[in-house]
Amino acid sequence: MAQKPRELTPWVSPLHNWGYELRELRNLRGLSLRALAKRAMVDHSHLGRFERAERMATREQAAALDGALGANGMLLRLWERIGDERGHVANPPVHVAKSSVDLALGLQDQAASDGEGISVPCRLRDGSVVWVALNRRALLRSGVGLGAVAAVGLGSPAMADSGAVPGLVRKARAASAYGSTPVEHLRRTRRLLIDNDNLLGPRHAVAAVHDHIQVIQELRRDATGVDRRDLMELQTQYGEFLSWLYQDLGNPKAAAYWLDRAMQWSQTVGDGNLTTYVMARKAQLAGDTADLVDVVDLAEAAQRMARPRSRLAAVARTYEAYGHALRGDADESERAIDDVRNALDGAAADPTPWGVWLNASYVEVHRAQGLEALGKHDQAADAFAAAIRMMPDGYHRDRGVYMARQAVALAGARAPEQAAAIGMHALTVAEDTGSGRITNELARLDKALIPWQREPAVSEFRAAFDSTLFHETETEA
Repeated sequence: MAQKPRELTPWVSPLHNWGYELRELRNLRGLSLRALAKRAMVDHSHLGRFERAERMATREQAAALDGALGANGMLLRLWERIGDERGHVANPPVHVAKSSVDLALGLQDQAASDGEGISVPCRLRDGSVVWVALNRRALLRSGVGLGAVAAVGLGSPAMADSGAVPGLVRKARAASAYGSTPVEHLRRTRRLLIDNDNLLGPRHAVAAVHDHIQVIQELRRDATGVDRRDLMELQTQYGEFLSWLYQDLGNPKAAAYWLDRAMQWSQTVGDGNLTTYVMARKAQLAGDTADLVDVVDLAEAAQRMARPRSRLAAVARTYEAYGHALRGDADESERAIDDVRNALDGAAADPTPWGVWLNASYVEVHRAQGLEALGKHDQAADAFAAAIRMMPDGYHRDRGVYMARQAVALAGARAPEQAAAIGMHALTVAEDTGSGRITNELARLDKALIPWQREPAVSEFRAAFDSTLFHETETEA
Protein backbone atom coordinates (compact mmCIF):
# COMPACT_ATOMS: atom_id res chain seq x y z
CA MET A 1 0.00 0.00 0.00
CA ALA A 2 1.33 3.43 -0.91
CA GLN A 3 2.40 5.66 1.94
CA LYS A 4 0.51 8.84 2.70
CA PRO A 5 2.18 11.76 0.84
CA ARG A 6 4.26 14.09 2.99
CA GLU A 7 2.82 17.58 3.22
CA LEU A 8 4.66 20.88 3.24
CA THR A 9 3.59 24.48 2.81
CA PRO A 10 6.31 26.04 0.64
CA TRP A 11 6.22 29.44 -1.04
CA VAL A 12 5.43 28.68 -4.67
CA SER A 13 6.08 31.63 -6.95
CA PRO A 14 3.78 31.72 -10.01
CA LEU A 15 6.43 33.90 -11.69
CA HIS A 16 9.02 31.12 -11.30
CA ASN A 17 6.51 28.55 -12.51
CA TRP A 18 5.68 30.62 -15.62
CA GLY A 19 9.35 31.12 -16.41
CA TYR A 20 10.19 27.45 -16.11
CA GLU A 21 7.21 26.40 -18.22
CA LEU A 22 8.31 28.93 -20.86
CA ARG A 23 11.79 27.42 -20.91
CA GLU A 24 10.37 23.88 -20.99
CA LEU A 25 8.21 24.64 -24.02
CA ARG A 26 11.06 26.41 -25.79
CA ASN A 27 13.38 23.42 -25.26
CA LEU A 28 10.70 20.98 -26.37
CA ARG A 29 10.31 22.97 -29.60
CA GLY A 30 14.09 22.99 -30.08
CA LEU A 31 14.26 26.79 -30.22
CA SER A 32 17.09 29.02 -29.08
CA LEU A 33 16.31 32.24 -27.22
CA ARG A 34 17.01 34.25 -30.38
CA ALA A 35 14.87 31.97 -32.55
CA LEU A 36 11.91 32.26 -30.20
CA ALA A 37 12.41 36.00 -29.87
CA LYS A 38 12.25 36.37 -33.64
CA ARG A 39 9.17 34.16 -33.91
CA ALA A 40 7.29 35.97 -31.11
CA MET A 41 8.75 39.42 -31.89
CA VAL A 42 9.97 39.80 -28.30
CA ASP A 43 13.41 41.16 -27.38
CA HIS A 44 15.64 38.10 -26.89
CA SER A 45 17.42 39.72 -23.92
CA HIS A 46 14.08 39.75 -22.09
CA LEU A 47 13.39 36.05 -22.69
CA GLY A 48 16.27 34.84 -20.51
CA ARG A 49 15.08 37.09 -17.70
CA PHE A 50 11.52 35.80 -18.13
CA GLU A 51 12.76 32.20 -17.82
CA ARG A 52 14.80 33.01 -14.70
CA ALA A 53 11.83 34.84 -13.13
CA GLU A 54 13.87 38.06 -13.04
CA ARG A 55 11.33 40.02 -15.09
CA MET A 56 7.58 39.75 -15.64
CA ALA A 57 6.29 39.73 -19.21
CA THR A 58 3.46 41.97 -20.28
CA ARG A 59 0.16 40.37 -21.24
CA GLU A 60 0.90 41.07 -24.91
CA GLN A 61 4.31 39.37 -24.64
CA ALA A 62 2.80 36.38 -22.83
CA ALA A 63 0.15 36.01 -25.53
CA ALA A 64 2.74 36.32 -28.31
CA LEU A 65 4.95 33.67 -26.69
CA ASP A 66 1.97 31.37 -26.15
CA GLY A 67 1.12 31.60 -29.84
CA ALA A 68 4.72 31.21 -31.03
CA LEU A 69 5.15 28.05 -28.94
CA GLY A 70 1.75 26.57 -29.76
CA ALA A 71 0.83 26.41 -26.06
CA ASN A 72 -2.94 26.67 -26.70
CA GLY A 73 -3.44 29.30 -23.99
CA MET A 74 -1.49 27.50 -21.23
CA LEU A 75 1.22 30.15 -20.93
CA LEU A 76 -1.35 32.93 -20.88
CA ARG A 77 -3.35 31.19 -18.13
CA LEU A 78 -0.18 30.72 -16.05
CA TRP A 79 0.74 34.37 -16.64
CA GLU A 80 -2.64 35.45 -15.30
CA ARG A 81 -1.86 33.65 -12.01
CA ILE A 82 1.31 35.65 -11.38
CA GLY A 83 -0.49 38.50 -9.63
CA ASP A 84 -3.13 36.26 -8.06
CA GLU A 85 -2.63 35.74 -4.32
CA ARG A 86 -4.67 32.53 -4.55
CA GLY A 87 -1.74 31.10 -6.49
CA HIS A 88 0.51 31.55 -3.45
CA VAL A 89 0.85 29.57 -0.25
CA ALA A 90 2.16 30.70 3.10
CA ASN A 91 5.64 30.62 4.71
CA PRO A 92 7.97 32.43 2.31
CA PRO A 93 11.42 31.11 3.38
CA VAL A 94 11.46 28.73 0.41
CA HIS A 95 11.09 29.08 -3.34
CA VAL A 96 10.23 26.97 -6.36
CA ALA A 97 13.36 25.58 -7.95
CA LYS A 98 11.97 23.37 -10.73
CA SER A 99 9.09 22.83 -13.10
CA SER A 100 7.79 19.55 -14.43
CA VAL A 101 9.35 17.46 -17.23
CA ASP A 102 12.70 19.24 -17.56
CA LEU A 103 12.69 20.18 -13.84
CA ALA A 104 15.22 22.97 -14.36
CA LEU A 105 16.71 23.74 -10.97
CA GLY A 106 17.41 27.19 -9.61
CA LEU A 107 19.07 26.68 -6.23
CA GLN A 108 21.84 28.70 -4.60
CA ASP A 109 24.58 30.00 -6.88
CA GLN A 110 27.23 28.90 -4.41
CA ALA A 111 27.11 25.32 -3.21
CA ALA A 112 29.37 26.27 -0.34
CA SER A 113 26.52 28.24 1.20
CA ASP A 114 23.85 25.58 0.90
CA GLY A 115 24.16 24.31 4.46
CA GLU A 116 20.84 25.89 5.43
CA GLY A 117 19.00 24.75 2.31
CA ILE A 118 17.60 21.33 1.46
CA SER A 119 16.01 20.56 -1.90
CA VAL A 120 13.05 18.20 -2.05
CA PRO A 121 10.68 17.08 -4.84
CA CYS A 122 7.21 18.46 -4.24
CA ARG A 123 3.84 17.85 -5.93
CA LEU A 124 1.93 21.08 -6.58
CA ARG A 125 -1.84 21.30 -6.48
CA ASP A 126 -1.94 21.48 -10.29
CA GLY A 127 -0.27 18.04 -10.40
CA SER A 128 3.17 19.13 -11.61
CA VAL A 129 6.33 18.08 -9.78
CA VAL A 130 8.74 20.82 -8.74
CA TRP A 131 11.83 20.99 -6.56
CA VAL A 132 11.68 23.42 -3.67
CA ALA A 133 14.59 24.67 -1.60
CA LEU A 134 13.61 24.39 2.04
CA ASN A 135 15.15 26.22 4.95
CA ARG A 136 16.15 23.55 7.48
CA ARG A 137 14.45 25.41 10.33
CA ALA A 138 11.23 25.76 8.33
CA LEU A 139 11.43 22.06 7.52
CA LEU A 140 11.69 21.19 11.20
CA ARG A 141 8.77 23.53 12.01
CA SER A 142 6.71 21.70 9.39
CA GLY A 143 6.95 18.54 11.47
CA VAL A 144 8.98 16.60 8.92
CA GLY A 145 12.13 15.24 10.53
CA LEU A 146 15.50 15.31 8.82
CA GLY A 147 15.40 11.53 8.79
CA ALA A 148 12.59 11.76 6.23
CA VAL A 149 14.70 14.11 4.15
CA ALA A 150 17.64 11.73 4.30
CA ALA A 151 15.33 8.96 3.13
CA VAL A 152 14.92 10.77 -0.18
CA GLY A 153 18.63 11.46 -0.41
CA LEU A 154 18.68 15.16 0.38
CA GLY A 155 21.00 15.39 3.35
CA SER A 156 23.13 18.50 3.69
CA PRO A 157 26.83 18.84 4.45
CA ALA A 158 25.79 21.11 7.30
CA MET A 159 24.23 18.10 9.03
CA ALA A 160 27.63 16.48 9.38
CA ASP A 161 29.39 16.49 12.73
CA SER A 162 30.94 19.95 13.11
CA GLY A 163 34.06 18.32 14.53
CA ALA A 164 34.55 16.05 11.53
CA VAL A 165 37.02 18.23 9.61
CA PRO A 166 39.61 18.69 12.39
CA GLY A 167 39.45 14.95 13.03
CA LEU A 168 40.00 14.21 9.34
CA VAL A 169 42.96 16.61 9.24
CA ARG A 170 44.57 14.80 12.18
CA LYS A 171 43.91 11.46 10.50
CA ALA A 172 45.40 12.59 7.18
CA ARG A 173 48.49 14.05 8.87
CA ALA A 174 48.97 10.76 10.72
CA ALA A 175 48.47 8.69 7.57
CA SER A 176 51.79 6.93 8.20
CA ALA A 177 49.91 4.98 10.87
CA TYR A 178 47.98 3.46 7.95
CA GLY A 179 51.14 2.76 5.93
CA SER A 180 50.77 5.72 3.56
CA THR A 181 51.45 9.43 3.10
CA PRO A 182 48.65 12.01 3.49
CA VAL A 183 48.39 12.32 -0.31
CA GLU A 184 48.17 8.53 -0.79
CA HIS A 185 45.58 8.32 1.98
CA LEU A 186 43.44 11.02 0.37
CA ARG A 187 43.71 9.37 -3.05
CA ARG A 188 42.60 6.05 -1.60
CA THR A 189 39.72 7.77 0.20
CA ARG A 190 38.56 9.38 -3.05
CA ARG A 191 38.52 6.01 -4.82
CA LEU A 192 36.44 4.55 -1.99
CA LEU A 193 34.00 7.47 -2.16
CA ILE A 194 33.64 6.99 -5.92
CA ASP A 195 32.89 3.29 -5.42
CA ASN A 196 30.37 4.21 -2.72
CA ASP A 197 28.67 6.65 -5.10
CA ASN A 198 28.46 4.03 -7.88
CA LEU A 199 26.77 1.61 -5.54
CA LEU A 200 24.71 3.79 -3.19
CA GLY A 201 24.27 7.15 -4.90
CA PRO A 202 25.35 10.68 -3.97
CA ARG A 203 23.64 11.29 -0.66
CA HIS A 204 26.14 9.18 1.31
CA ALA A 205 29.22 10.86 -0.19
CA VAL A 206 28.49 14.57 -0.60
CA ALA A 207 29.19 15.65 3.00
CA ALA A 208 32.39 13.58 3.12
CA VAL A 209 33.68 15.13 -0.10
CA HIS A 210 32.97 18.64 1.22
CA ASP A 211 34.92 17.77 4.37
CA HIS A 212 37.88 16.32 2.47
CA ILE A 213 38.21 19.45 0.32
CA GLN A 214 38.54 21.42 3.56
CA VAL A 215 41.10 18.91 4.81
CA ILE A 216 43.18 19.31 1.65
CA GLN A 217 43.05 23.10 1.91
CA GLU A 218 44.24 22.84 5.51
CA LEU A 219 47.12 20.52 4.58
CA ARG A 220 48.20 22.80 1.72
CA ARG A 221 49.01 25.59 4.19
CA ASP A 222 52.10 23.76 5.43
CA ALA A 223 52.96 21.75 2.29
CA THR A 224 55.81 22.60 -0.07
CA GLY A 225 57.14 21.45 -3.43
CA VAL A 226 55.73 18.27 -4.94
CA ASP A 227 53.42 17.66 -1.98
CA ARG A 228 51.79 21.06 -2.46
CA ARG A 229 51.22 20.38 -6.18
CA ASP A 230 49.88 16.89 -5.48
CA LEU A 231 47.46 18.30 -2.92
CA MET A 232 46.26 20.91 -5.43
CA GLU A 233 45.70 18.15 -7.99
CA LEU A 234 43.69 16.21 -5.40
CA GLN A 235 41.68 19.31 -4.51
CA THR A 236 40.79 19.67 -8.19
CA GLN A 237 39.75 16.02 -8.41
CA TYR A 238 37.64 16.25 -5.26
CA GLY A 239 36.02 19.44 -6.57
CA GLU A 240 35.11 17.77 -9.86
CA PHE A 241 33.74 14.77 -7.96
CA LEU A 242 31.63 17.06 -5.76
CA SER A 243 30.21 18.67 -8.89
CA TRP A 244 29.20 15.21 -10.10
CA LEU A 245 27.48 14.41 -6.80
CA TYR A 246 25.46 17.62 -7.02
CA GLN A 247 24.66 16.89 -10.66
CA ASP A 248 23.27 13.52 -9.65
CA LEU A 249 21.37 15.06 -6.74
CA GLY A 250 19.60 17.22 -9.32
CA ASN A 251 21.29 20.54 -8.55
CA PRO A 252 22.98 21.76 -11.76
CA LYS A 253 23.80 25.21 -10.36
CA ALA A 254 25.83 23.70 -7.54
CA ALA A 255 27.37 21.27 -10.04
CA ALA A 256 28.39 24.15 -12.32
CA TYR A 257 29.79 26.08 -9.37
CA TRP A 258 32.11 23.24 -8.36
CA LEU A 259 33.11 22.53 -11.97
CA ASP A 260 34.10 26.18 -12.34
CA ARG A 261 36.20 25.92 -9.19
CA ALA A 262 37.77 22.67 -10.42
CA MET A 263 38.62 24.36 -13.73
CA GLN A 264 40.29 27.25 -11.90
CA TRP A 265 42.22 24.90 -9.62
CA SER A 266 43.31 22.70 -12.54
CA GLN A 267 45.04 25.67 -14.15
CA THR A 268 47.41 25.95 -11.18
CA VAL A 269 48.30 22.25 -11.42
CA GLY A 270 49.49 22.48 -15.02
CA ASP A 271 48.12 19.04 -15.96
CA GLY A 272 46.57 19.32 -19.43
CA ASN A 273 44.68 16.05 -19.09
CA LEU A 274 43.06 17.17 -15.84
CA THR A 275 41.92 20.49 -17.35
CA THR A 276 40.64 18.68 -20.45
CA TYR A 277 38.68 16.26 -18.28
CA VAL A 278 37.00 19.12 -16.40
CA MET A 279 36.15 20.76 -19.73
CA ALA A 280 34.56 17.51 -20.95
CA ARG A 281 32.55 17.32 -17.73
CA LYS A 282 31.28 20.85 -18.37
CA ALA A 283 30.04 19.61 -21.74
CA GLN A 284 28.31 16.68 -20.05
CA LEU A 285 26.57 18.99 -17.57
CA ALA A 286 25.46 21.25 -20.43
CA GLY A 287 23.90 18.21 -22.08
CA ASP A 288 22.13 17.19 -18.87
CA THR A 289 20.60 20.67 -18.62
CA ALA A 290 19.72 20.74 -22.35
CA ASP A 291 21.89 23.82 -22.91
CA LEU A 292 21.69 23.94 -26.70
CA VAL A 293 24.15 26.82 -26.90
CA ASP A 294 27.08 25.43 -24.90
CA VAL A 295 26.92 21.65 -25.13
CA VAL A 296 28.54 21.18 -28.55
CA ASP A 297 30.95 24.11 -28.13
CA LEU A 298 32.26 22.79 -24.82
CA ALA A 299 32.61 19.26 -26.19
CA GLU A 300 34.52 20.51 -29.22
CA ALA A 301 36.77 22.61 -26.96
CA ALA A 302 37.59 19.52 -24.89
CA GLN A 303 38.46 17.60 -28.07
CA ARG A 304 40.82 20.35 -29.18
CA MET A 305 42.52 20.21 -25.78
CA ALA A 306 42.75 16.39 -25.71
CA ARG A 307 45.53 14.33 -27.21
CA PRO A 308 44.46 12.93 -30.61
CA ARG A 309 42.89 9.46 -30.40
CA SER A 310 42.96 9.58 -26.58
CA ARG A 311 40.17 8.31 -24.38
CA LEU A 312 39.41 11.87 -23.31
CA ALA A 313 38.89 12.89 -26.93
CA ALA A 314 36.41 10.01 -27.34
CA VAL A 315 34.60 10.99 -24.13
CA ALA A 316 34.17 14.55 -25.36
CA ARG A 317 32.99 13.31 -28.77
CA THR A 318 30.34 11.23 -26.96
CA TYR A 319 28.96 14.34 -25.27
CA GLU A 320 29.08 16.18 -28.58
CA ALA A 321 26.89 13.45 -30.12
CA TYR A 322 24.17 14.09 -27.55
CA GLY A 323 24.47 17.83 -28.10
CA HIS A 324 23.79 17.40 -31.82
CA ALA A 325 20.72 15.31 -30.99
CA LEU A 326 19.43 18.01 -28.66
CA ARG A 327 19.79 20.44 -31.55
CA GLY A 328 17.80 18.10 -33.79
CA ASP A 329 20.73 17.10 -36.02
CA ALA A 330 20.33 13.33 -36.30
CA ASP A 331 23.04 12.85 -38.94
CA GLU A 332 25.75 14.65 -36.96
CA SER A 333 24.75 12.83 -33.79
CA GLU A 334 24.98 9.39 -35.41
CA ARG A 335 28.25 10.31 -37.10
CA ALA A 336 29.77 11.26 -33.75
CA ILE A 337 28.56 8.03 -32.12
CA ASP A 338 30.09 6.00 -34.96
CA ASP A 339 33.40 7.84 -34.44
CA VAL A 340 33.40 6.94 -30.74
CA ARG A 341 32.56 3.29 -31.44
CA ASN A 342 35.46 3.11 -33.89
CA ALA A 343 37.76 4.68 -31.30
CA LEU A 344 36.85 2.35 -28.41
CA ASP A 345 39.61 -0.21 -29.00
CA GLY A 346 42.29 2.45 -29.16
CA ALA A 347 40.82 4.31 -26.18
CA ALA A 348 40.91 1.12 -24.11
CA ALA A 349 44.69 1.02 -24.56
CA ASP A 350 45.11 4.60 -23.29
CA PRO A 351 47.24 4.31 -20.10
CA THR A 352 45.88 7.49 -18.48
CA PRO A 353 43.19 7.22 -15.75
CA TRP A 354 40.79 9.67 -17.38
CA GLY A 355 37.41 8.42 -18.55
CA VAL A 356 38.12 4.77 -17.76
CA TRP A 357 34.36 4.17 -17.64
CA LEU A 358 34.05 4.77 -21.40
CA ASN A 359 32.88 1.44 -22.84
CA ALA A 360 30.30 0.09 -25.28
CA SER A 361 27.50 0.34 -22.71
CA TYR A 362 28.25 4.00 -21.97
CA VAL A 363 28.30 4.88 -25.67
CA GLU A 364 25.02 3.02 -26.24
CA VAL A 365 23.41 4.97 -23.39
CA HIS A 366 24.33 8.26 -25.05
CA ARG A 367 23.10 6.98 -28.39
CA ALA A 368 19.80 6.09 -26.69
CA GLN A 369 19.57 9.54 -25.09
CA GLY A 370 20.11 11.10 -28.48
CA LEU A 371 17.42 8.97 -30.09
CA GLU A 372 14.97 9.96 -27.36
CA ALA A 373 15.82 13.65 -27.83
CA LEU A 374 15.16 13.19 -31.55
CA GLY A 375 11.72 11.67 -30.85
CA LYS A 376 12.71 8.16 -31.98
CA HIS A 377 11.15 6.54 -28.91
CA ASP A 378 11.03 2.90 -30.07
CA GLN A 379 14.70 2.91 -31.06
CA ALA A 380 15.65 4.71 -27.86
CA ALA A 381 13.86 2.15 -25.67
CA ASP A 382 15.66 -0.72 -27.43
CA ALA A 383 19.02 1.06 -27.13
CA PHE A 384 18.54 1.68 -23.41
CA ALA A 385 17.65 -1.99 -22.91
CA ALA A 386 20.81 -3.05 -24.75
CA ALA A 387 22.97 -0.66 -22.70
CA ILE A 388 21.52 -1.92 -19.42
CA ARG A 389 22.27 -5.54 -20.40
CA MET A 390 25.91 -4.60 -21.08
CA MET A 391 26.44 -2.77 -17.78
CA PRO A 392 28.98 -4.25 -15.33
CA ASP A 393 27.97 -5.04 -11.77
CA GLY A 394 28.24 -2.40 -9.08
CA TYR A 395 26.55 0.47 -10.94
CA HIS A 396 23.29 0.37 -9.00
CA ARG A 397 22.48 4.08 -9.29
CA ASP A 398 23.41 4.37 -12.98
CA ARG A 399 21.28 1.34 -13.80
CA GLY A 400 18.36 3.13 -12.13
CA VAL A 401 18.98 6.27 -14.23
CA TYR A 402 19.01 4.26 -17.45
CA MET A 403 15.89 2.29 -16.49
CA ALA A 404 14.04 5.55 -15.79
CA ARG A 405 15.08 6.91 -19.18
CA GLN A 406 14.08 3.65 -20.85
CA ALA A 407 10.66 3.94 -19.20
CA VAL A 408 10.23 7.48 -20.55
CA ALA A 409 11.12 6.23 -24.03
CA LEU A 410 8.60 3.38 -23.72
CA ALA A 411 5.90 5.85 -22.72
CA GLY A 412 6.76 7.87 -25.82
CA ALA A 413 6.48 4.65 -27.83
CA ARG A 414 2.98 4.13 -26.38
CA ALA A 415 3.87 1.09 -24.28
CA PRO A 416 2.47 2.34 -20.95
CA GLU A 417 2.33 -0.93 -19.00
CA GLN A 418 5.95 -1.78 -19.77
CA ALA A 419 6.96 1.80 -19.02
CA ALA A 420 5.21 1.69 -15.65
CA ALA A 421 6.78 -1.66 -14.72
CA ILE A 422 10.30 -0.46 -15.47
CA GLY A 423 9.52 2.86 -13.79
CA MET A 424 8.72 0.96 -10.57
CA HIS A 425 12.18 -0.65 -10.63
CA ALA A 426 13.80 2.74 -11.18
CA LEU A 427 11.76 4.22 -8.33
CA THR A 428 13.23 1.63 -5.96
CA VAL A 429 16.73 2.71 -6.96
CA ALA A 430 15.80 6.39 -6.55
CA GLU A 431 14.67 5.72 -2.98
CA ASP A 432 17.82 3.69 -2.28
CA THR A 433 20.26 6.29 -3.60
CA GLY A 434 18.55 9.68 -3.47
CA SER A 435 19.49 10.31 -7.11
CA GLY A 436 17.80 13.49 -8.33
CA ARG A 437 18.53 12.45 -11.91
CA ILE A 438 16.29 9.39 -11.45
CA THR A 439 13.59 11.49 -9.76
CA ASN A 440 13.68 13.97 -12.65
CA GLU A 441 13.19 11.20 -15.21
CA LEU A 442 10.39 9.65 -13.16
CA ALA A 443 8.64 13.02 -13.03
CA ARG A 444 8.78 13.06 -16.84
CA LEU A 445 7.40 9.52 -16.87
CA ASP A 446 4.64 10.43 -14.43
CA LYS A 447 3.47 13.18 -16.78
CA ALA A 448 3.87 11.08 -19.93
CA LEU A 449 1.68 8.32 -18.47
CA ILE A 450 -1.31 10.57 -17.72
CA PRO A 451 -3.24 9.43 -20.85
CA TRP A 452 -3.17 5.84 -19.45
CA GLN A 453 -3.64 6.71 -15.78
CA ARG A 454 -6.63 4.37 -15.39
CA GLU A 455 -4.64 1.29 -16.35
CA PRO A 456 -3.73 -0.70 -13.19
CA ALA A 457 0.05 -0.84 -13.75
CA VAL A 458 0.18 2.88 -14.55
CA SER A 459 -2.01 3.77 -11.58
CA GLU A 460 0.20 1.72 -9.27
CA PHE A 461 3.39 3.42 -10.47
CA ARG A 462 1.93 6.93 -10.26
CA ALA A 463 0.63 6.30 -6.73
CA ALA A 464 3.98 4.90 -5.62
CA PHE A 465 5.87 7.83 -7.11
CA ASP A 466 3.43 10.31 -5.60
CA SER A 467 3.99 8.80 -2.14
CA THR A 468 7.70 9.72 -2.32
CA LEU A 469 6.98 13.42 -2.92
CA PHE A 470 6.29 16.24 -0.55
CA HIS A 471 3.00 17.99 -1.33
CA GLU A 472 1.87 21.59 -1.56
CA THR A 473 -1.03 22.14 0.85
CA GLU A 474 -3.83 24.67 0.93
CA THR A 475 -3.40 27.31 3.64
CA GLU A 476 -5.67 30.07 4.70
CA ALA A 477 -4.59 33.66 4.17
